Amino acid sequence: MEQGYESKQSRGVSPTREAEELNALPPLALSAALTDRLPGASLRVSAPPYIPQIRLWLLNDLFEHRALAPEVINALMEEPPYWTFCWASGQVLAQHLLMHPESVRGRCVVDVGPGSGVVAIAAALAGAERVIACDLDANALLAVSANAELNGVQIEQSMDLGKCLADASVVTAADILYDRDNLELLESFRAAQQVLLADSRIRDLAAPGYSLFHRQASTTWPDLAESQEFNEVRLYEACSEPWPHKSV
Repeated sequence: MEQGYESKQSRGVSPTREAEELNALPPLALSAALTDRLPGASLRVSAPPYIPQIRLWLLNDLFEHRALAPEVINALMEEPPYWTFCWASGQVLAQHLLMHPESVRGRCVVDVGPGSGVVAIAAALAGAERVIACDLDANALLAVSANAELNGVQIEQSMDLGKCLADASVVTAADILYDRDNLELLESFRAAQQVLLADSRIRDLAAPGYSLFHRQASTTWPDLAESQEFNEVRLYEACSEPWPHKSV
């Protein structure tokens, strides 16, 4: 199993930077989008446990560990501000890119359904020549922009999937199959030289051209205490030409 834990010293995060992040004010537009969806909620800079070298504006620890009312949990699950979470599959795919930068180095990466932008940020940190985050949700693109700035990387944003795919040499997507309607996108992704797909929702995915190459336990951050079945992430690849990666 791949591991991505690093000490603060090994990932080069200085105590000064840690203090600055703790005192940083979240982007106003992103905060407003969150409170419209979830009144009383707030954002803070957080480092997901499997990829601590990436910093993200995420939901503030589910209200400091207070017990959540059932209606709040239902709101979170039915219409979550998903761009304020680092989902389990996103963590695992981002970790994979950071550990295997050769899979994206010098290439144009299109991240579909980026959420917080964690996979797109990992692709940029791994040396992708160009990274495009594609989503129809303007709030998700706000989150990508804020988190890219936090990590010092450049990520383009787009709502035009067709145009993005025309430019892509690598397509990445994590946890988009919670909506089964997105299954039909998998074939269109294969127009790129390589597709890297992370999923924790469909246990036995059988999509033409896609092969399973890695399984890993993970969790959404902040932790939603989801069912254990959603904490096993599977990585799939589809490619028109061989490309190196570490099979596990």
